[in-house]
Amino acid sequence: MSNVKLAVIFYSMGGTNYQLAKWAEEGAQTAGAEVRVLKVEELAPESVIEGNEGWKATVEATKDVPVATSEDIEWADAIIFSVPTRFGNMPSQMKQFLDIQGGIWAKGKTMNKVVSAMTSAQNPHGGQEATILSLYTSMMHWGAIIATPGYTDPIIYGAGGNPYGTSVTVDQEGKMIEDVQGAVKHQAKRTATVAEWVKRGIQ
Repeated sequence: MSNVKLAVIFYSMGGTNYQLAKWAEEGAQTAGAEVRVLKVEELAPESVIEGNEGWKATVEATKDVPVATSEDIEWADAIIFSVPTRFGNMPSQMKQFLDIQGGIWAKGKTMNKVVSAMTSAQNPHGGQEATILSLYTSMMHWGAIIATPGYTDPIIYGAGGNPYGTSVTVDQEGKMIEDVQGAVKHQAKRTATVAEWVKRGIQ
């Protein structure tokens, strides 16, 4: 039985990345991991959120999801990030969360965490790979161990074939175009499994 602790940390405006996070939780649990699903703090003004029905609905749907903290990073053996694409980069909400981890980074508390990332955008070439790579750049500075899905399972091809991490295209109504549920679960299971290998090796 695995004793891996995995944090799924997401930011979601329209609900897509919240759904990806929940699928990741299910996938990691099949590998025996203890999972925390966490959101990062919202930075947008309430007046802006109120003017967007989809955004407002997501805030309501995630109101009981705990906000991620530095303690969660220290607790976790592995982390899966899930964020929408913003001009080929991660959203400011996730960037701020990463930026304020300097204290635990300086104490070596981010080293050897096994990490992976997922994303969404409104078109297939809307910067998904660049967004995932922007997260991985920060993870290299953390001294983390990046566990991509690669092409470790045929299900990756059916979900769009992104070896960096699962990515999904969302239409104008907020519906996912590709069927990525299986790919997300595979990526999460793989992340938890790699974390178990690392944890055993360190011990």
